[in-house]
Amino acid sequence: MELYDIISNDIKGAMKAQDKVALATLRNVKKVLLEAKTAPGANDTVSDEAAIKIIQKLVKQGRESAELFAGKNRHDLAEEELAQVAVMERYLPKQMSAEEVKAAVKSIIEELGVTTLQELGKVMGVATKRLAGQADGKAISAAAKELLS
Repeated sequence: MELYDIISNDIKGAMKAQDKVALATLRNVKKVLLEAKTAPGANDTVSDEAAIKIIQKLVKQGRESAELFAGKNRHDLAEEELAQVAVMERYLPKQMSAEEVKAAVKSIIEELGVTTLQELGKVMGVATKRLAGQADGKAISAAAKELLS
């Protein structure tokens, strides 16, 4: 079953459970996925990989919004955003821990034979492709910078 269909089914479950946060969040995710599905050239489909990228983008936006709200002393809105992020994260692959990211980046650095910080771009190019969906770009970058310094 595709991720789009799973989310559609989970909307029904959220309605039955009267979970307002999950319902609103999943409806928003479905709306964004539907927009991607009906975009020109999409052939009325959205692959699971594309859906995961879209959900990751929404999660990142939610976290950034929560940080902004917290910075403006609007903790009620920050908590609301983080609750929505938690709902969306259920549909993402398990994220790597900081140690796992560091180990993966270290093996990529050794594989490429990179030794200086000036070659960070090479490492980032390979690492972001290989760890896509499993690690955040910031975490990958931080690990690579630390290992090359």
